[in-house]
Amino acid sequence: MSNDTALISLSGVKKVFLTDEIETHALSDVHLDISKGEFVSVEGPSGCGKTTLLSILGLLDTLTDGQYTLNGHSVAGLGVNERARIRNREIGFVFQAFNLIGDLTVAENVELPLTYRSDTSRAERKEMVEQALEKVHMSHRTRHFPAQLSGGQQQRVAVARALVGRPAILLADEPTGNLDSKNGTAVMDLLRELHEEGSTICMVTHDPRYAAFADRNVHLFDGRVVDENTLSPADDSRSNVA
Repeated sequence: MSNDTALISLSGVKKVFLTDEIETHALSDVHLDISKGEFVSVEGPSGCGKTTLLSILGLLDTLTDGQYTLNGHSVAGLGVNERARIRNREIGFVFQAFNLIGDLTVAENVELPLTYRSDTSRAERKEMVEQALEKVHMSHRTRHFPAQLSGGQQQRVAVARALVGRPAILLADEPTGNLDSKNGTAVMDLLRELHEEGSTICMVTHDPRYAAFADRNVHLFDGRVVDENTLSPADDSRSNVA
């Protein structure tokens, strides 16, 4: 995959944490390209650097060394405010814990990222929220509160919130981690549906059943990419997750 065509390109990325004068190398010389429209899963054992990698991709953390290019622009040396602006415009997040605000309705939770956009009118925000909820099949729950929803429904709302700003890429950190098998599969079916509609997705998972929904699996071990494989669209495991 060429860097020239990649939506995301990491080259020689390192992340070192310093605690009590001890260096922990969370990521070591990571090279990774993600093209527009791809669905990539990142797998590996606990502590291998998956979440650190996603935090760097999402501009929630900074790299220690290397290059990170997003949509053709280097983001490695940007300041806090510019990183926040790009996060809001270019990146959608789906977390394991849903992170919905309990005293806001479904519609208000989904609208939240848009409230930081001064160039988006109230009417535009309302339309964008309606479109996002329709995409995740939750239009009938707009006035409900998170506590009135099942875990699977809450995660659908979280996906709508991630999509509402029409980001360049959707980053999902163990999106099925708090769900039972049935709801986990339903969320993965939703992500696959969004991917088929054109969304670019990078998902961290420890479960090979859910990794099979992606186009490409990237395997991390001790902070390094140790293997990559591309899955066939006809891979039966995608439709037979128990």
